[in-house]
Amino acid sequence: MARQPPPCTDSNCRGQHAPAERIALAMSLCSARGVQLTELRRQVLELLWESGRPTGAYELIETLKLRGSRPVGPPTVYRALEFLISQGFVSKIESQNAYVPCAHPERRHDCLFFICSNCGASAELEDQRLEDLISEDAALIGFSPTRRVVEVEGTCARCLSAGAA
Repeated sequence: MARQPPPCTDSNCRGQHAPAERIALAMSLCSARGVQLTELRRQVLELLWESGRPTGAYELIETLKLRGSRPVGPPTVYRALEFLISQGFVSKIESQNAYVPCAHPERRHDCLFFICSNCGASAELEDQRLEDLISEDAALIGFSPTRRVVEVEGTCARCLSAGAA
């Protein structure tokens, strides 16, 4: 039986984990939760980790096809993505209709994404202050949020240093 990778306790790690480590953690979490990380779900999660940027469902379908996996249609990939989102392994970047792996699926948290409008890279951060502020504001108006994703678009450090801004 595989040993679960330890959860990340560094709130400032910026999600710098090896994809293999994150896949192993996802498999372990699924086992503990009594849900199944099927082969297709695992492949989709791996592709998202390997991509390093927000990736659309149709791009995932094409990449799966190029890798010689069995042909899959959009509904199948969308179902896999829905499962991965429900388990906290993936988040949807609404502004791009694309998906990214969550850096810390072992803990529930709000998603704060910084998305480079030049190269398309994204970075996920956790900020308890922002989570608290959203909760406080929601409580003020009697609102109960079910999903919170904050997207900030701009230029990443790599593009800024390359003069692409």
